Amino acid sequence: MYRYNSYIARHLVHSTLLITFSLTSIVWLTQALRFIDFIVNQGVSIAIFLQLTILLVPSLLFMILPTALFCSVLFVYNKLKVDSELVVMRAAGLSNWKLARPAMLVALIVMLVTYSIAFWLQPMSYKTFKETQSFLRNNYASIFLQDGVFTNPVEGLMVFIRERDKNDILHGILVHDNRQPSQSITMMAEEGKLVQTPEGPRFLLMNGNRQEMRGGKLSFLNFESYTLDMSLYSSVVADRVIDPQELYLDQLFFNDPNLSPAENQKRLAEGHQRLLWPAYALCLTLVGLAVVLTGEFNRRGHWHRIAGAAGIGAVLLFASVGLRGAMALKPHMVVAAYMNLLVPCAVACWMLGDHIRRNKMEKPL
Repeated sequence: MYRYNSYIARHLVHSTLLITFSLTSIVWLTQALRFIDFIVNQGVSIAIFLQLTILLVPSLLFMILPTALFCSVLFVYNKLKVDSELVVMRAAGLSNWKLARPAMLVALIVMLVTYSIAFWLQPMSYKTFKETQSFLRNNYASIFLQDGVFTNPVEGLMVFIRERDKNDILHGILVHDNRQPSQSITMMAEEGKLVQTPEGPRFLLMNGNRQEMRGGKLSFLNFESYTLDMSLYSSVVADRVIDPQELYLDQLFFNDPNLSPAENQKRLAEGHQRLLWPAYALCLTLVGLAVVLTGEFNRRGHWHRIAGAAGIGAVLLFASVGLRGAMALKPHMVVAAYMNLLVPCAVACWMLGDHIRRNKMEKPL
């Protein structure tokens, strides 16, 4: 590899890694904040918290890597241009394509890494994330019962808890069970506790009363101890809907006869997005190079060209995300999704090779 290739590639790799780490950390932090309450108020261990949040990292990298590379290309090549390094390289006889070669090499590497995430790492990690989340719902039902808040742990069941002490004993409990509308039950208890049994979670209430409305008549019962069955958690977990992000590529393109046409179309849309999104690393790199390497040199800077390139890149990325939703609704939008990728690549390649055509036209006969 020529020295200028390794010089530019090294700067691109360093910038891409820095931007990727920064963006991933920021987005990861916003996602992790959703689980902080589990530790502070509900007693979930830090190990489980870290497991849940780290499992989200592959999905974040999948979305961030093409964007990080695009920002890196604009930054590095603009800096080379402002510092007149590109002017020297052009004076040495390097064409646009030779100057673009290191960026293209880095883009291919990023694209392959993103494809490996899309085909293997993301579905594996996201499936583990959903299974862990379901495990918590099944075995740690108490984390969803917050102090001073009316909560619905399962459909038709409302629970209110005044406070929870350090021994995980619940005080001031109100439970309204309407899972069977014809047999509505309201219970109040001084204290209680959620316990796990082989048959599923149970709500143990102590020192309270039970009011049941049946056939238009109200029955009233005082109790010292009462056990409420909450095993519906188990059925909810077992019957959870599989998210398309949990599936591998061959599963996404498999037409499952047990699913509705709409659900199969959502899986197809996810499959096409897995194929398209990593390729934006190469597409956006071409767009950035076409904007930065073409045009006249200006010592006062090229901020307007950089802003234009950033705007084009943002439009392409937002269009890709929008077309992903459109593909889930209308199958023919798949063509538009691929055109959104291929047309900018073709235009960028034409712009990068334009000087070759001009030189041929300017040669004397």
